[in-house]
Amino acid sequence: MKTLNIQEILRQLPHRYPMLLVDRIIECDDKHRIVGIKNVSANEPYFSGHFPETPIMPGVLQLEAMAQTAGILLLQIADMAGHIPYFMAIDKAKFRKVVVPGDQMRIEVELLKLRTKTARFKACVLVDGVLASEAEMMCMITEGTGGQ
Repeated sequence: MKTLNIQEILRQLPHRYPMLLVDRIIECDDKHRIVGIKNVSANEPYFSGHFPETPIMPGVLQLEAMAQTAGILLLQIADMAGHIPYFMAIDKAKFRKVVVPGDQMRIEVELLKLRTKTARFKACVLVDGVLASEAEMMCMITEGTGGQ
């Protein structure tokens, strides 16, 4: 199983702070499954408005963290190097537990189907072993530069 640190993630994804939502990859089989980590900090800019008295990580950012982790998996697949995955669809999204500052999100992604120009994933976020959110998503794979 492959692991990636933040420098390796930055070389692959075009995202940068404050939109980079994956801190580390702790498992990757380069084919079907990947597990990422996002450490949720009280310093994240969205907490000042969502919600100041009771900060909660927006569900849409949990989905984005899942998509970024899925993108890293796609870029690990040999013939996907140099491509950029873009969101096409989100299905069956469910939010089951709030994510708050101090939590560590474990982002698990499984590739369901890979075609020439599209990929479909099933993903979830766990906090302390408890399911916080889940979704199926599809992305379009385009040619371009994936990182710096």
